[in-house]
Amino acid sequence: MRRRDILVGVGGALVLAGGGTAGWRSAVGSMGDFDTYTGSLRVPMPANPDIVDIIRYATLAANGHNAQPWQFRVGESTIDILPDLSRTTPVVDPDNHHLCVSLGCAAENLLIAASASGRPGQLETDAGGERVRYSFSRAEARPHPLLTAIPRRQSTRAEYDGRSVPAADIESLRQSAETPGVRLVLLTDRARINQVRDLVVAGNDAQMADAAFMAELKRWLRFNPRSAMVSGDGLFSAASGNPVLPEFLGDLAFDTFFTASAENDKYARQIDSSAGIAIFLAEREDKAHWIAVGRACQRFALAATASGLKHAFINQPVEIARLRPELAALIGERGMRPDIVMRFGYGPTLPFSPRRPVNTVLV
Repeated sequence: MRRRDILVGVGGALVLAGGGTAGWRSAVGSMGDFDTYTGSLRVPMPANPDIVDIIRYATLAANGHNAQPWQFRVGESTIDILPDLSRTTPVVDPDNHHLCVSLGCAAENLLIAASASGRPGQLETDAGGERVRYSFSRAEARPHPLLTAIPRRQSTRAEYDGRSVPAADIESLRQSAETPGVRLVLLTDRARINQVRDLVVAGNDAQMADAAFMAELKRWLRFNPRSAMVSGDGLFSAASGNPVLPEFLGDLAFDTFFTASAENDKYARQIDSSAGIAIFLAEREDKAHWIAVGRACQRFALAATASGLKHAFINQPVEIARLRPELAALIGERGMRPDIVMRFGYGPTLPFSPRRPVNTVLV
């Protein structure tokens, strides 16, 4: 029996002793209620969507720590996406690189949803990368091939089934991510995947030895559906295949059983089960190019979802600065800064991550 199973059993006994099933449900909430909650956030776009529907789709984008570091400002024919600096993660993301990538992911969702709703337009990032503006006009609604993938996309932190992806689908993924100023390297040969795996493990070791990193990560963990629904953000345990626990037991489990060795073994198994790895690099190290990386990786993730593939981020080698040159050399991009690392393959569907209501992200 695994140690976390022992903890769940002991915790369940303690909570049940204090109030039976009702006591446990009061402490953790209901997964049924959570599924209803996430389903309401991911309902398909209505026939005549309004701006709120479009922004709701934008907020379903990938983002670091599920911090959702964005705000939206609506004008007569514009929608601005702005950074929410109250939601930064300064330890893992000291230069707001991941924040800018997250804005790019949201911008791409916004563009797809707005275009499909009859609001075609263009995205423009200001010179300093402090704002992404979508300027649109009104026209007849036109279907977009990636629209239906937006509410189905998730970062699936689980083992996949090891199947390879057909070459034609790999090429479609490559084409989906084509973006000016962004390079994509796709790895499907096992030798290089194994080398990336070793860098992920080395990065994880470094991060888990950093007390500040661990404290920041813990602040974004949501151990049960109740806390995930209340906050509307963060890393929900069930979304990565972990058990739901009352807060006090979740804290205890994290402090006691969340070890580098166990996490390294998990990452190694997950990468070994994946069909390939996608690595995105901006041609320049500035906010505008990082936003462009976000747009590219979001389209890649949506195209993967549309093809029945799952994906998950394994960014440790880009978050630990000393590992970036080694990763760049491995993929034939010496002198470049790798920005995003993503594994992909065929895998299960897990519970979705929470999101905040649209009215909380409107300026």
